[in-house]
Amino acid sequence: MRTIKYIVVHCSATQQNATVESIQKYWKNTLKWKNPGYHYIIKPSGEIVQLLDEDKPSNGVAGYNSQSVNICYIGGIMANGKPVDNRTEEQKAAMCFLLQQLKERYPKATIRGHRDFSPDLNGNGVIEPSEWIKHCPCFNAREEYKNIK
Repeated sequence: MRTIKYIVVHCSATQQNATVESIQKYWKNTLKWKNPGYHYIIKPSGEIVQLLDEDKPSNGVAGYNSQSVNICYIGGIMANGKPVDNRTEEQKAAMCFLLQQLKERYPKATIRGHRDFSPDLNGNGVIEPSEWIKHCPCFNAREEYKNIK
């Protein structure tokens, strides 16, 4: 059994009309990944799809995958390619539900957004927007889910 230190929230960095199948195809054919990027993905309808058993590492955050469960909502990009928090109400509800379930299983794990793993380049102890490697998940997951225990 893996020791889970992080529950990491992601966006797929696609428009919301992307399918689970198209995202999986990208990982396999373009990135050449053997494992999916996330354990769970949430469709705009709020349907939660499990892509990988939690006892196996996914490709969510380089350097942290062995100690993380990665969850993702489909979306995060506007038509022009700019990052946006475009979660549907159904995705928000499903995300809360899933995070509560995961926190019950992994009570010591902290909930973070992918961007929270960016380096603190100026050493002030805060990862600021100018330091983000990517915008994912396009909202402050750490703050939004701080009350999930």
